[in-house]
Amino acid sequence: MIINYLLVGVGAGFGVLARVLTTQWIMQKWSSPFPLATFLINMSGSLLLGLLTGLSIGAHFSLLLGTGFLGAYTTFSTFNVENVELLRRKKYRTLISYAGGSYLFGILAASAGLALGSIL
Repeated sequence: MIINYLLVGVGAGFGVLARVLTTQWIMQKWSSPFPLATFLINMSGSLLLGLLTGLSIGAHFSLLLGTGFLGAYTTFSTFNVENVELLRRKKYRTLISYAGGSYLFGILAASAGLALGSIL
């Protein structure tokens, strides 16, 4: 059982590092009122988790990569805070495109990853 906790912890450590570095890189490259960094991180995380699920990787790899790495890499709490901030600032068009696009494209990305993983 302890190995499971270690796998999740190691994966999470690398996942959060990847999220911070990716966020910084995106924010340096593109300035946008749209929360682009969180959107791209969550979409790529959805795609990768779908892929891992479709590949039916073993339990240990699932804990390391799916639960640990991707659980820390993606960020539902930041997504929600950004939505509330857009609402508070009355940026309704951006809020609708961000929230709606995140759910729509997140489902599509996870589906694409799952389909790809199932055929590999």
